[in-house]
Amino acid sequence: MTLLRTPLYDLSAAAKARFVEFSGWEMAVQYSGLKAEHNAVRDNVGMFDISHMGKFALAGENLVEALQTLVPSNLARLEVGKAQYSVLLNEKAGIIDDIIYYHQGDHKGFLIVNAATTQKDWDWLTTYLEPKGIILTDVSRDKALIAVQGQKAEAILQPFVQNLDLSSLKMFNHAEAEIDGKQAFIARTGYTGEDGFEVMVSPEVGQKLWEQLSDAGVVPCGLGCRDTLRLEAALHLYGQDMNDETTPLEAGLGWLIHWDEKGDFVGKDILVAQKAEGVTKRLVGLEMQARGIARHDYPVLVDGQEIGIVTSGTMSPTLNKAIALAYLPREFAKKGQAVEIEIRGKHYPAKVVKKPFYRSPNR
Repeated sequence: MTLLRTPLYDLSAAAKARFVEFSGWEMAVQYSGLKAEHNAVRDNVGMFDISHMGKFALAGENLVEALQTLVPSNLARLEVGKAQYSVLLNEKAGIIDDIIYYHQGDHKGFLIVNAATTQKDWDWLTTYLEPKGIILTDVSRDKALIAVQGQKAEAILQPFVQNLDLSSLKMFNHAEAEIDGKQAFIARTGYTGEDGFEVMVSPEVGQKLWEQLSDAGVVPCGLGCRDTLRLEAALHLYGQDMNDETTPLEAGLGWLIHWDEKGDFVGKDILVAQKAEGVTKRLVGLEMQARGIARHDYPVLVDGQEIGIVTSGTMSPTLNKAIALAYLPREFAKKGQAVEIEIRGKHYPAKVVKKPFYRSPNR
């Protein structure tokens, strides 16, 4: 299979990045090293090529009203320039994907979706929205997308941005601006647990910006530290920590359901019943109590009996502890619960802890 490459691939190759296959794309997993890149974001600033993400422009007179039926969050409360993290739900309230919707006006908006689910999301959205007069345009291959993340992101990025004071952008706000005299879409969003921006521009502008940021001392970062950063902040990875068999309530995303503000939406009846009866499983945080790293799909045990599965796990560079996420039955999903992780046939102690594992002092 021929892998897709982002507009910034050649620049990453020139920087001697190590590449891996990811959702059909050839992506940089690391440049200078995972820990160095991770610490650059936590302590200073780093940049990620996330051009592989799905990017959909939406337009239509009843855009918000139509999109409202597919997510549990109330998009109608968004003002122009605001964004909402949410989830697309199927009829069983399973999560099709997690998304960010950027509200650009009564008849215009933008969606960023996961690379692995771009086609699935497109098919779902067009099936529901096109009959309601919504026009969808897939610009996933037409735009470069760069995430500039870290406590110094604003100061570093500002000199390259025209017609926008970045300090005026609050978290989950977005605006149109110019970079190198060309149109740019800039959002104060990210996937690292730190302050930062996601910048969408043409491939040519993206390539120049990447080089300029590198010259300014911004550390290129790969998928490896993107994973450790997001896991420390307990941010979900679609396909591991949630999928179309898990509901927002099970995944710890109940805060996305605006119960009192919404009319009908796909999967609502299931969620209403689940809220009344209580979930049977919950996504919890785990901290290893001995040497050993819990990894995806490792069994979680109590008294020698398997009760759950690790969905994500790593050694936290910031905390210097092994941490993980796992689905456990409700009766075991309480803070302080002692469990064991099976690692290559041996059992290692762990305990349930509060999420997130790390919270930035700069947010």
